[in-house]
Amino acid sequence: MKVKDIMVRDVVTVKSNTCVSEAVKMMTHKGIGCLLVVDEGETRGIVTQLDLLEKVLEKCKDPKQLKVAEVMSKRLVTGEPEMEVHQAANLMFKKKVKKLPIIHQKRIVGLVTLTNIARTVGVDSELMDIVEKLSNMRAI
Repeated sequence: MKVKDIMVRDVVTVKSNTCVSEAVKMMTHKGIGCLLVVDEGETRGIVTQLDLLEKVLEKCKDPKQLKVAEVMSKRLVTGEPEMEVHQAANLMFKKKVKKLPIIHQKRIVGLVTLTNIARTVGVDSELMDIVEKLSNMRAI
C-alpha cells in the first residue's frame, strides 16, 4: 500500500508570522493536531500540539505574544506519495516524528499521521509492529 492511499489530502497550513493563539484556534476548530507552516509556497516547519505544550504552556508563555515561527519545529522530515506505507512508518520511527508531511514536486500534497498508519494495521503484520513502536515513542 502506498502513502498516497492513506494520506490526508486537505492539509491545513499557517504562515510563520501567525499569532500562536490564532494557530491554536485553527487546530481546535478543525479538530487537528498540527499545522504545516508555509510562507510564499515554501514549507518552513510544523507546529504540533506537543510544540504548544512544551514551548508555550510548560514555559507559561502568552500565546497572544508569540508567533508560530517561535514555537514550530523547523526540522521537517518529509515523505513522498509513492512511498510504501511501511517505509513511511519506518522513517517516522527512525526520525521520531508522529506526523509526516508528504511532498511532491516541492509542494505539500498530504500528511500521514500515526492515526492514518494505525488504520492500515490489519494489512501487514510488519506494519503493526512499527505502529506499536511509534505509539510508544516520545518526540524529541
